[in-house]
Amino acid sequence: MGTGARPPGMGLVMGGLLLGASLATALGAAPAVRSDDQAGPPQVLPITARWCLDPQRCIQLEVADTPRRQALGLQERPRLPPLRGMWFPYDPPAPARFWMHRTPEPLDMIFVREGRVLAIEGGARPCPRLPCPSYGPAEAVEGVLELAAGEAARLGIVPGTTVRIEPWRPEIRNLGS
Repeated sequence: MGTGARPPGMGLVMGGLLLGASLATALGAAPAVRSDDQAGPPQVLPITARWCLDPQRCIQLEVADTPRRQALGLQERPRLPPLRGMWFPYDPPAPARFWMHRTPEPLDMIFVREGRVLAIEGGARPCPRLPCPSYGPAEAVEGVLELAAGEAARLGIVPGTTVRIEPWRPEIRNLGS
């Protein structure tokens, strides 16, 4: 489906669409692919992780931690607000190629390896029709962060920036006390 080159049999995540014969085979299912006639509501996941750049600046993250969640990613989602994003973890690290099919707003894609920013694709443009360009380094990554276009530069995120994704749950306050 996508136009990015990849080694044969490697899983491929591209801006919210997961393709990969080997992954689908391992899961005993066909690759997760939505065609234009299967459009449904956009996926909105709970905030379950964060990346704190400093104590006053934390990016709240939705975590696409299953093949289905990775397949849907940020498709059809409106622009992300500041300090919000989606984290696509890979365990073990793997090559990743992302694209912008069915993603209506430009995004910054931050590729993470060994706890540091390996590469950034800033302001990746939406791609309404296939084929779409794909983005990502040749090296394996432990995850990819997607933020609204311009957020990486605004927050001073550059290759080499330390990345520590931590689980997070908002405090539940007892309103009766």
